[in-house]
Amino acid sequence: MLDDRKMRVLRAVVEDYVSTVEPVGSRTIARKYSLGVSPATIRNEMADLEEMGYLEQPHTSSGRVPSDLGYRYYVDWLMPQADLSSAVIENIHRVLEEKTREIQALIQQTVKVLSDTTRYLAFVLGPQLDNARLHRLSIVPLMEGSALLVLVTDTGFVQTSVIDRPAGLADEEIHGLYEALSERLRGVPVDLCADEAVKVMNRELSAYKSVMREALDVLRSFVDDDPDERVYVGGTSRLFEQPEFRDVDKARAVLGMLEHDQTVRELVNSRVTGQLNDGSVMVSIGGETGVKEIEDCSLVGTVLAVGGRSVGKIAVLGPRRMEYARVIAIVKHVQSKLSEALSKGAG
Repeated sequence: MLDDRKMRVLRAVVEDYVSTVEPVGSRTIARKYSLGVSPATIRNEMADLEEMGYLEQPHTSSGRVPSDLGYRYYVDWLMPQADLSSAVIENIHRVLEEKTREIQALIQQTVKVLSDTTRYLAFVLGPQLDNARLHRLSIVPLMEGSALLVLVTDTGFVQTSVIDRPAGLADEEIHGLYEALSERLRGVPVDLCADEAVKVMNRELSAYKSVMREALDVLRSFVDDDPDERVYVGGTSRLFEQPEFRDVDKARAVLGMLEHDQTVRELVNSRVTGQLNDGSVMVSIGGETGVKEIEDCSLVGTVLAVGGRSVGKIAVLGPRRMEYARVIAIVKHVQSKLSEALSKGAG
């Protein structure tokens, strides 16, 4: 642990640099922060912090900036808790409480509100099908000869497919058949639904096996065609609002990474861990991300849980010089509201 004076100097340097994007000098700290010591003493403390690896001196500037280690110490030990404004809270609630049964629309709203409120890039992974259970299976007759098969999971995910309408059956019979099948499949893991449906057909609905064959094929394809985790990205243009990325090469490197869903999945999954529903938020700073293209960035994220099960993750990517306390507070609040919205959507 640093002594009290070094901690106060480090906190002042971090917060001033986050605010101004300018290297911080001892006179600035003495003038703007009431530390009760002279600029010369502050200069000595800053020199010590640099030698210990908490500060860096860019180029030949007399000012200093935080290093990855300095940001890490700040986040772990010095950062105050942020209180979100009523306007930010109301905006998050308004967006995530909009009534929608389509999980894709809800996720798209989530990445937008995350990006808009933090002013950084936002990611949501999932919810996906492979760890979900069936909540409802239904059929909606369309024009003559076709129908819409609708699968809804307990995490609120909605998957649809147009199939041939079962021939020789009235609408009432079709609805009754799928209601019976849906009732028997409720709570079954989605990836097992097709096999379980075959058992139900053989046991109870054998007379309808031929007209249900296409529906069984579609149930299998829902899982086969679903990626490990869906990646939603919002706020790409926010990257260019940050002074650090006025350098075109730096911006291009980050944007190049975003073009590959698998790279984003691996990044978020490797850095965002923790127990379900414990409210923990993971912060990876600079080189801690393990990805060279974003070594000037930090990632803040948390696990998304519904009913005690992980259904995805949310994360924010911004410059190392981000407002950590505010971003963490926003991520926590969005996680809570999104989990609540998904639970309602599956109800």
